[in-house]
Amino acid sequence: MKLRQSLLTKMLLGLAAAAILPFVVTNIYAYQSTTRAVEHQIIDLNQDSMELGLEHIIRYIQDLNQLSVSSYFDEARLKKMRNPEDPDTVRQINDYISDVYYSKPELSAVTYVSAFNGRKYTKYRTSSVGQLVDWPAPPIPKESRDWSSDRRFEVINFNGKRVLAIHTLITDLPKPSVLGLVSLYADLDEIDKIVRPLSDAGAGEAAFLLVHEDLQLLYGTDASMEPALPGDELEWPDTGIVRGAREGRDGVFIYVQGRYLNLPLTLTKFVPRAVISESANQTLGRSIGLQSASLAIVIAIASAMWIRMIAPLRRLVRNFAKVETGNFQLSKQTSRVDEIGMLENRFQIMVQRLEEYINREYRNRLELSTARLKMLQAQINPHFLYNALQTINTMALRRQAYDISDKIAELGAIMRYSIDSSTDTVPLRKEIEHIESYLSLQAGRFKNKLSYTVSCPDEALELCVPKMILQPLVENSIIHGIEKGKGSAALHIGIDLEDGLRIRVMDSGKGMDEAAIERIRREYIDPPPCDPEKGGIGLSNVLQRLKLRYGAEFTWSISSKPYEATIVTLLIPNEKVG
Repeated sequence: MKLRQSLLTKMLLGLAAAAILPFVVTNIYAYQSTTRAVEHQIIDLNQDSMELGLEHIIRYIQDLNQLSVSSYFDEARLKKMRNPEDPDTVRQINDYISDVYYSKPELSAVTYVSAFNGRKYTKYRTSSVGQLVDWPAPPIPKESRDWSSDRRFEVINFNGKRVLAIHTLITDLPKPSVLGLVSLYADLDEIDKIVRPLSDAGAGEAAFLLVHEDLQLLYGTDASMEPALPGDELEWPDTGIVRGAREGRDGVFIYVQGRYLNLPLTLTKFVPRAVISESANQTLGRSIGLQSASLAIVIAIASAMWIRMIAPLRRLVRNFAKVETGNFQLSKQTSRVDEIGMLENRFQIMVQRLEEYINREYRNRLELSTARLKMLQAQINPHFLYNALQTINTMALRRQAYDISDKIAELGAIMRYSIDSSTDTVPLRKEIEHIESYLSLQAGRFKNKLSYTVSCPDEALELCVPKMILQPLVENSIIHGIEKGKGSAALHIGIDLEDGLRIRVMDSGKGMDEAAIERIRREYIDPPPCDPEKGGIGLSNVLQRLKLRYGAEFTWSISSKPYEATIVTLLIPNEKVG
């Protein structure tokens, strides 16, 4: 039974749809709700840790700034700075910037530029090739009121890396005149220690420290150093999120903002959507596991109930198939007393009565067919036997008996094959051997007036066919095509396996007109009583036998062009011996 035709399959599919559809809808909603809840939780946790990290960064920048203003705590040093030409002043300034430089290992350089003579004092690490480094510094104003606080902190790219520069004016307090400019150039090692633990690079996360209101990038944990955070979407000085994408991955930018003196600081972190979804997937996976187990139990119980209900119907369908093949022996297999059990019982009673009604007709037709076959087997055409024996005798006289034994053997084979009634079916190989013996004798009779060929593929030789289906067709061709025709003809028996076992008997004799062919068609539909004296009994007998054996699977056709080609075609199913 095909899947789409199975009632059980349809019931199970309907049950599965009724159970799975709410299951899927519920889990989709649960997944979306869980994802939103997990997202809020991740954002809150990250904002808390980032606010704490931003506080550490502000304290660190504050420590660096305090180093730059340490000169204010040494009044003697300030007095010396007013007189930059004094050799002792040069020494003290060098000592000052050396003290600052060695106080923090991450300082790449410390510079002091005198406002009086523009002389630059520098303490720094040389480059990798030992060259001197000219660290950049902004121009020095004459008075402190001309100094913009925005210039106090800046990010510079020096020797291929980012450096935080802190510039501090040294003024001659309480006067507004400027003594000089101190610049600290700090590597980002300490900032790296603060920011890097805030993100998991293996999960695709990245954190960035941005300075100034134009969000100038100072530090990033990602090698690409591209935060891809649009500044116009931030709400200063609040914290929040910006949804977007980075390097082709969707996610959320979480940011916190703060300020040290006049320096705006923004710490942002990119969290991929996959990180947010992973937690939701784990929660949902456990939920789906429990729901799937429950659903499987429900489907199993329902399936068992449906199978119990459908099993009698499937058994009934199998019984229908048996009846279609002519098997009316149905065993009573049900003890049910419900409507389905009643249906099975009624069907079995109907089949029993139907068998009684049709057996008479079927058996009568079968007996008639058997009688016709035995009659055909028992009758040996006297005319043929006489002519055959006369031919053998003539050959014996003319050829001094060299071929007599062969012809007698062929005749004996024909007699034995025709008279043997122990079986109704034979391998096609035996049927061909029989017809070749028959044609050999006929060829000896007609000399060169009859030529014949037989073609058959090897794979067809062991197929099972009804006995004596070829000789009647060949005999009709010889009698009606040669004897009643022009006295000579060519005959060909062609066998192939196209769409079944196809047998063609073709001759170039007299042929038959359309009326004769139509008569054979009518007799095939409504067979007349058996009349051995009537022409065409061999062909009609063969067609009726094949019809009774194969039913609708047997087809045949006749086409005729007088003295050109008369073709009788039989198409029967392939049936192996055994």
